[in-house]
Amino acid sequence: MQQARITILGDGHLGWAVAAAAADRGLRTPVLGRPAGRRHDPASFDRTDIVVDATVGSAVADNIGAALDAGVRRFVIATTGWHREHDTVEDAIRAAGASAVASSNFSLGVALFGRLVEVAADLFGAVDGFDPYLVEWHRRGKVDRPSGTALDLGRRMVGRHPAIGALDDLEVASIRAGASPGMHLVGFDAAGETVELRLTARDRSPYAAGVLAAADWLMRTPRAPGIHTFDPVIDELIARPAIAA
Repeated sequence: MQQARITILGDGHLGWAVAAAAADRGLRTPVLGRPAGRRHDPASFDRTDIVVDATVGSAVADNIGAALDAGVRRFVIATTGWHREHDTVEDAIRAAGASAVASSNFSLGVALFGRLVEVAADLFGAVDGFDPYLVEWHRRGKVDRPSGTALDLGRRMVGRHPAIGALDDLEVASIRAGASPGMHLVGFDAAGETVELRLTARDRSPYAAGVLAAADWLMRTPRAPGIHTFDPVIDELIARPAIAA
C-alpha cells in the first residue's frame, strides 16, 4: 500500500499530534490553520490523497467542500460538534463519489472501550437494581458538553439497559477543568456495590494513531461513497493476528 499524502486542517493540539505521528512514519504532512477567507484555497490541497479535519464543528462543511472542489476524495473527520451539518456534508461527499471516516474519538482504546460498554450494559441491564451513569472530564477550554465520545458511549447503551430507552434517560455528568485530554467513566450502582469502567487519556497520541489507521483503511482499497464510522476500521484491526498498541 502506498504512503498516503495527507493534509491536516486544524493547527490545534490534535492536528499537531497527527502531524507528529505521521512524521514518525517519515511523512511530511502540512498542517493548515484557519483560512484567510471562508474556505481554503484549492491550491492548498495540491497532490493530497487524504484530508484530515481536526478543526471545529462550524468549519467542517466548508473545509470538506473546498477539498472536494480541489479533487480530494478521501477524508478523516476528527472533529466534533458538526452533527447539524452531517447530512449536508455526507450528501456532498456521496455526490462526489468520495469516502470519509468520521468519529467523535479516534482512540483505538476508546473504540474497544465502547464495545466493552455495550457488553456491560447488557449484563447489568439483565438484573435488577444497577443504575447506569456516565461521567466525562475534559480540559477547561473544551466547548461541547457532553463530549462527542460520551454521547457515542450513551448511544451504545440505549436499549441494552431497561433504564435507558433513549439517550436522554442516561444520567451524564460533564466536567470542564484543568488540562485533562479526556476521561470517560461508565458506572452501574446498586444498593451494596458499584461497578465502574474507566478510560483515561494521558495525551493525544492515541487519537493520532487512530486517525492514521483510518487513513490507511481508506487507502487500502476503494470504499463505498459516503461517511463511514470508525467501527469497520476497528473490525479490520482486531481481525489481524498481531495488533500494535
